[in-house]
Amino acid sequence: MKKINLNDLLEAGCHFGHQAKRWHPKAKIFLFDKKDGVHIFDLAKTKEQLEKAAQFVSDLAKEDKVIVFVGCKRQAQAVVKEEAKRAGMPYVTHRWLGGTITNWQQIGKMVRRLKQLREQKEKDELKKYTKKERLLFDREIAKLERIIGGLQNLEDLPDALLVVDIVREEVSVREATQAKIPIIAMTDSNANPSLVDYPIPANDDAVGSVKFIISYLTDAILEGKEKAQKAKAQAKVKAKKA
Repeated sequence: MKKINLNDLLEAGCHFGHQAKRWHPKAKIFLFDKKDGVHIFDLAKTKEQLEKAAQFVSDLAKEDKVIVFVGCKRQAQAVVKEEAKRAGMPYVTHRWLGGTITNWQQIGKMVRRLKQLREQKEKDELKKYTKKERLLFDREIAKLERIIGGLQNLEDLPDALLVVDIVREEVSVREATQAKIPIIAMTDSNANPSLVDYPIPANDDAVGSVKFIISYLTDAILEGKEKAQKAKAQAKVKAKKA
């Protein structure tokens, strides 16, 4: 994986936390100082935690595991969607539906319904219905795409969650914890890092910071996938020789 430069983290704005009065005491281990009432992260620790998280997601990718990207705040939506697609992973950027993990059976039905409607529309199988009925189908497709479109390729519970802002996305964190699904997350100074398995202390409000962290993790995932593909190719060659 690409070596992390502390200056790159600094330029991306990863070092800025929240106002000191809004901090979470358990974030103290990752803080360096306080300036003008704002906490500053120790970027050496951010680097260390990001490298640990990157190794973890790379290992998951090597085993063909599924990681759901979660980021519904305005600053994170575009980045999370773009990087999840680049990684070939499902994502949630509109709103985490309660029960996405704890009631996956019901959410899975919605995902399958969306797939069915899309396939029927692509094959022009909806033309047999009236104009009004087709309009209702279009509205249903649009609604499902908005709320679960990013999960269309998720066939079962994910193997891990990658979250931006665990305070905002507390429902997803709580559900993943309940199901014992590992969580990798950007944790700002107002968040409790002990709630997740791989906390990455960094500014989760600045687009530059979110982009740097999530892109780095996406690169790690792609590297893991590449290693898995090479291993499979080598195994095929050995099998033919045998």
